[in-house]
Amino acid sequence: MMHMRKVMKTIGICSMAAIMMAGISGCGGKTGGAVSSGAKNAAKIGFTAALTGGAAAYGKSEEEGVRLAVEEINKKGNFPIDLLVEDTKAVPADSMNATKKLIQEKVSMIIGPMTSNEAKAAGPIIQNAKVPSLEISVTAENITDIGDCIFRNSVPESKNIPQTVKKTHKLLGYKTAAILYAHDNEQHVTAQKYFQKTMEEEGVQVIDVETFGSKDSEYSAQLTNVQHKAPDVIVVCSYYQEGSRILKKMREMGMDQPVLGDNGFVSPELGKMAGAAADNVYVSSMWSADRKDEKVQKFVENYTKAYGRAPDQFAASAYDGVYMAMDAMQRAGTTTDHKKIRDALAQMKDFKGVCGTFSFDEKRDPVVDLILMKMQDGKFGVVDVK
Repeated sequence: MMHMRKVMKTIGICSMAAIMMAGISGCGGKTGGAVSSGAKNAAKIGFTAALTGGAAAYGKSEEEGVRLAVEEINKKGNFPIDLLVEDTKAVPADSMNATKKLIQEKVSMIIGPMTSNEAKAAGPIIQNAKVPSLEISVTAENITDIGDCIFRNSVPESKNIPQTVKKTHKLLGYKTAAILYAHDNEQHVTAQKYFQKTMEEEGVQVIDVETFGSKDSEYSAQLTNVQHKAPDVIVVCSYYQEGSRILKKMREMGMDQPVLGDNGFVSPELGKMAGAAADNVYVSSMWSADRKDEKVQKFVENYTKAYGRAPDQFAASAYDGVYMAMDAMQRAGTTTDHKKIRDALAQMKDFKGVCGTFSFDEKRDPVVDLILMKMQDGKFGVVDVK
């Protein structure tokens, strides 16, 4: 899989003639395929994500959100977009190569990279080329410090985790905690740092900290240590794959404490893989499909119709990312002048997306409200904390 050839795909308006000629079964509700907008003045948006490999569930959701937004915009016809897609497999070296390829294609903007480790690797390439990028699921610390062309609409763990801790502490009243985290992933290292810091500020005693590798599948030693300490609450900082295995093992060992997760847990795949073991898991998210908002409900309806399932945070954030890119280019009055596009993105205020109302702060991180979510019976639901 490491040596699979990357496929670049240009996505545009779906037409029956193009479908018949190319042998493609359709644009809406599909991933993959190569259909051009056909417009000479089209904006070229590059998109990188893990479409294969261990993080593909996140990447698939993001690609679907991006494609849906592009299709909607192209159907309106007044701002044609060609979308160039690169599969990075969540591998930093592949992300670097994908980024170089998109830059050579003279894209207007890049949506990506997808993971924090990739962002650390590819970010300097993006900055050196002075191509504005919008990262839609990168939450590690100091990512935007790479340079002034790096933006993200994903809430960094430094803003996310304190809200998770403060709200759950108020709700559950825990006094002690144990933390388990993936030591080889920038995002999860950042997350555990802010969990520990905020808990100490809230008067919660962190009585055990355990680490594991992202490729590990055995957690008995770490969980035995945690069990002996008997904390009131357990924190797990990982992607949903490791997280689901840890949750199942915890519950098998008789550990029924509430669990707090970082951004890697904010996926419906956690519930699918962990089953009932994922009950009583808390996360913070900017996305809820249950919001009583016309724009949100229209997006949920269109996404579900296209892909046969409700959108998750990653799909919603990616969908917003395309509309943010279009908004910046329209206000800049150009699809080719990277500096003007970058400046327009930096000046974005009160952008109304499906994930909320966005502005960028001085570090090009998003300013947006977060929601506390709890998983029960395989689904995340909103928790109202007074």
